[in-house]
Amino acid sequence: MLGIRTHHKSARWIMALLVLMMVLAGCGNQQDTADKQAAQNKMDQTEADTKVMKDEFGDVEIPVNPKRVAGIYVEDYLLALGVTPVVQWYHPSWGKQDYLDLDVPTFDITGSMEGLLEASPDLIIVDGAVDAAKYELYSKIAPTYRLPESILQKPTEILKTIGDVLGIPEEAERALNEYNEKIADAKAKLKQAVGEETVAVLRLNIGDKTLALFGIENRFTGNIYKEMGLIPHPFVRNMTDYQAILSQEKIPELDADHIIVFPSNGGWDSEENQEAMQVFDSPLWKSVPAVKNGHVYKGNRTHWQSGAITANMMKVDDLLKWFVQ
Repeated sequence: MLGIRTHHKSARWIMALLVLMMVLAGCGNQQDTADKQAAQNKMDQTEADTKVMKDEFGDVEIPVNPKRVAGIYVEDYLLALGVTPVVQWYHPSWGKQDYLDLDVPTFDITGSMEGLLEASPDLIIVDGAVDAAKYELYSKIAPTYRLPESILQKPTEILKTIGDVLGIPEEAERALNEYNEKIADAKAKLKQAVGEETVAVLRLNIGDKTLALFGIENRFTGNIYKEMGLIPHPFVRNMTDYQAILSQEKIPELDADHIIVFPSNGGWDSEENQEAMQVFDSPLWKSVPAVKNGHVYKGNRTHWQSGAITANMMKVDDLLKWFVQ
C-alpha cells in the first residue's frame, strides 16, 4: 500500500509540473505575440507619421518615411540618393532622360494624371516646371512638395533639400561629398589642360533647324563655367538670357576655342535629325575656328540637357575625355 500511495503522490507532482510548464509556455507565447504586435504597431505608426515642410507654395504635410516616391523632373536626384522613383516623366517631343537607365513605367507629363495615379505614390516631388495649377492636380493624387524657386539653379541645394524631404539627410551628405570631390578633381585637370581657352555650348534645335547658344545662367550647362572653371566665350559671358538663337550672321563670329553641341531631341544618328544637321554643312559653320581646328564635340542630349547631379557628373566624364584624355 505504501508503494502505491507513493506512486500516486509522484504522479500528482508530475502532473502539476506539466500544467505549470504549459501555463508558463502560454504566457511566453502571449508575450511574444504582444511584442510582435507592438513592434508592428510601432512600424505602422512610423509609416503613418507625417511632418510639415515649407515648399514654394507654403506649408505641406508629407510622410516622414515615404515608400513610393514620384520625382517629376527630379528622378536624377532620387537615384543619387539611392531611391528608385515609381515612374519616370516623359514628353512626346522631348522623350525621357535615357541616361538614368530607369526600368519603371513612364508618365506622360502632357497627358492625363492616370499614369501617375496608377503608380500609387505616397509622395510626389516636383521642380519649377510645375505651376500652382499643376501643383493642385498633383496634390490630389498624393502629398506634393514643390522645390522652392530660390534653389532651382543650385543642384547641390536641390540634392540637400530632397534629402531632407525624404528624411535621409545622411544620404544627401554622402552624395554631395562624392559630387564635390569629382568636380574639384575635374576643375584642376581642366584648368591645366584648357587654361584660358574659351568654350561655348550650342543646342541644335531639330524643329526649326536653328542653333541656340546657352548662357552662364542656363541651368543645364552653366555649371561647366561656374563649378568647373571653364572660360565662357564673350557671347556666352555677356548673355542675360538662359539661351538665345544664334543668328546666321553671328555664326562666323563665334570664335570660341571649343564648342560643345547636342541635339534638342533624339540622338546624332536619329533619322529625323539628319535634315536639321545640314546646318553643319554650311560655309558659315565651316568658317568657325573651332570647326576648322577639330574642336567641336558632340554631346549626348539626355544628360547635357539636364543640370542635375548625376547628369553633371556625366558631363565631367565627357569634358575629361574631350579635353584631358
